[in-house]
Amino acid sequence: MKFDIAVLRGDGIGPEVIAEAMKVLWAISAKFGHSFCFHDGVIGGVAIDTLGIALSEDTLNMCKECDAVLLGAVGGPQWDNPQAAVHPEDGLLALRKGLGLFANLRPVKVLPMLESSSPLKAEVVQGVDMVVVRELTGGIYFGQPKKQWRTTEGRWGVDTMIYSEQEIERILRVGFELARGRRKKLVSVDKANVLQSSRLWRQVAQEVSVDYPEVEIRHMLVDACAMQLIQCPADFDVLVMGNMFGDILTDEASVLAGSMGMLPSASLAEIPRGKTFGMYEPIHGSAPNLAGRNIANPVATILSMAMMFRYSLVLELEAVAVEKAVMNVLDEGYRTEDIMTSGKICTGTREMGDLIACHVAEGA
Repeated sequence: MKFDIAVLRGDGIGPEVIAEAMKVLWAISAKFGHSFCFHDGVIGGVAIDTLGIALSEDTLNMCKECDAVLLGAVGGPQWDNPQAAVHPEDGLLALRKGLGLFANLRPVKVLPMLESSSPLKAEVVQGVDMVVVRELTGGIYFGQPKKQWRTTEGRWGVDTMIYSEQEIERILRVGFELARGRRKKLVSVDKANVLQSSRLWRQVAQEVSVDYPEVEIRHMLVDACAMQLIQCPADFDVLVMGNMFGDILTDEASVLAGSMGMLPSASLAEIPRGKTFGMYEPIHGSAPNLAGRNIANPVATILSMAMMFRYSLVLELEAVAVEKAVMNVLDEGYRTEDIMTSGKICTGTREMGDLIACHVAEGA
């Protein structure tokens, strides 16, 4: 089969981790007989430097014409000036909005061989297997007004958290659909004790739950959820939350798995039922302090590619082959610096990619 993949390498370690995912993809191509056509584009800081904007219409249109998008990371200190007219993250937000990628799936699974990599006790993280469903194209990152201004009393800034009933309902349905195929437990995260948008969120969540009687729903305030993620993370199955809450809590949840370098994500344009257009990226940032040093962990990007096989290309065997190869390499004791523990084999970015690609090629 032939597939068109848009590849946006981005900034910092983005090009490095994408390169390792591509090794694994080529191994999948050779093993299963698929043909992949890659379409390269620029986004983020590199796009600002070359084009003066964080995302061009040409790149956006290219992505729309492909079967899926594979993204590295964006950003870096050289573009961090808060007074700048454009920032790398503007390109990422515009890409999500322009492609209609409203549902961000972030699985958090603590692998048995990595329990000791977490700063939490092994008995706390043992058995953790959850999916955070983050609403991605609404909320405070997109709400208007969004501005800064000055008065005689000083400087002011405003960002608006706004959600429509329709936006809330569609993301909750993604969560419920996932939950009924898993352990049938869903936590809806909000701040309904103080925020009107969260009160609407909770009302809609309760209304949607009627269509999924087999799924147990709990409503949880975001601050309580942050605490429970550390105290009893294995209790969670599927969590659904707004844009900003999802951004923050999944960074916290990455600690459970030992490193942000282990966590993939899929950003989808519809409820995942069959072939679904999406963008796939690790949850970590561009980590410019690691760039060019061959120490970044490529596993999150490689597992994101496995999610691409599953959701956008409908290649379940290929997705399982990638996931199995990652497990086998970790079982053999290979570790990048971020998940390194005593007695294991420290390996670099390129070497980890080589090992996983080799296991894909040799796998049964």
